Amino acid sequence: MTPVVLTLTLTLIAFGAQAQEIRFATEPYPPYSYADDDGTARGAGVEQVRAMMDGLDSRAEYSIDVMPWARAIALAETRPDHCTFAAARTPEREGRFKWVSPLLFDINLLVTRKDAAGNVQSIEKAKSLSVGTQREDYTESLLRAKGFDKIDLSNSFDLTLAKLLGKRIDLMTMSQGVYETLLAQGSPIQSVAELSRQELGIACNKTVADTVIAAMQASLDHLRTSGEQNRILSRFGLPQNP
Repeated sequence: MTPVVLTLTLTLIAFGAQAQEIRFATEPYPPYSYADDDGTARGAGVEQVRAMMDGLDSRAEYSIDVMPWARAIALAETRPDHCTFAAARTPEREGRFKWVSPLLFDINLLVTRKDAAGNVQSIEKAKSLSVGTQREDYTESLLRAKGFDKIDLSNSFDLTLAKLLGKRIDLMTMSQGVYETLLAQGSPIQSVAELSRQELGIACNKTVADTVIAAMQASLDHLRTSGEQNRILSRFGLPQNP
């Protein structure tokens, strides 16, 4: 038996002994996560979480709900047995949660409308413009740290995008994978700068048992070593993880 399989087997036993139901929350952020017409959660992150949990055993009960990001991350921080994804694993957040990662490695971009791209000739110029992001998203603190003062916060990515296209804000942040998906759909947007490169994972409430976290991490590690994680990313048109 290989070390990965042995570790997974031992942690499955530990998980089963806990009989702990995990409630996952994520945000509408296609192609990583979204709800289809009947409310079922879909997306590259969702499929990874399902594959990770289904790789445990029949007693590993869980649910996945799609909601605004501020609520999703608040639940993970304040409610027992709650987790959220895909959360940027930043130094500020590290001690607030227990982590299972990585789901993906993200490049975050600063984006404007195509018809306004000429107004953003440098990051310094961009700092004088209004920029939108979502409440409790890691990019809010990232923007402040980089000297952006005119930050507009929304409850969801869709609202931020609507503000950008409706000329209510000048710029917004978004993941490269989301940006490329929107471009393919004909959205009139243009990237003007790279803001950060970041590992994203599953952030869990600190009451979730260490044995449960270890079981999920072992299952996710198996997805990575088997190549299934990158196959899921590829199905959604996203770049593969290193």
